Amino acid sequence: MFRIKLLAAVLSIVVALAEENSLLKAESPAPKIEEKPLSWPPEEPANNTYPVSESSTTPTLTVKASVYHPEPGQTDSTPYITADGSRINKHNPKKHRWIAVSRDLHSKWGGSIEFGDSLWVTGISEELDGLYVVRDVMNRRMHKQIDILVGRKDRVMGLWKNVQIAKLD
Repeated sequence: MFRIKLLAAVLSIVVALAEENSLLKAESPAPKIEEKPLSWPPEEPANNTYPVSESSTTPTLTVKASVYHPEPGQTDSTPYITADGSRINKHNPKKHRWIAVSRDLHSKWGGSIEFGDSLWVTGISEELDGLYVVRDVMNRRMHKQIDILVGRKDRVMGLWKNVQIAKLD
């Protein structure tokens, strides 16, 4: 028993010395990135290496937007599983940045958006505007609308009109 306590004490001293000398603190080799407010269309980097033609603009759609919570009253009987089979984090659903689209927008029902597509959303708020991934579809009574996945604790509610969405390649 004495040997185990002695080994633990020596190990804790070695760890303390290593932390003090920054041996156990890993610095990230990635460069620091400046945070900029989101805008539409997304700004291209100044030093892009690919040609951009002036006529290639991303088509946008104007839709309504709302939020939904992963619970049986707002989804089906499996609220933590989306239509494409993805599993929602029960503790922080908003971190996924997933959305549901109305069926008229989805390719299965004649639209141009598929599961897994990335959509750029603007016209809601600074907090909710940005990049989302399509993982779910809405009830068939909804048309030209998107639903943003948030958690009950996020305290985000609302219905926004004239929201712009653009499918990114």
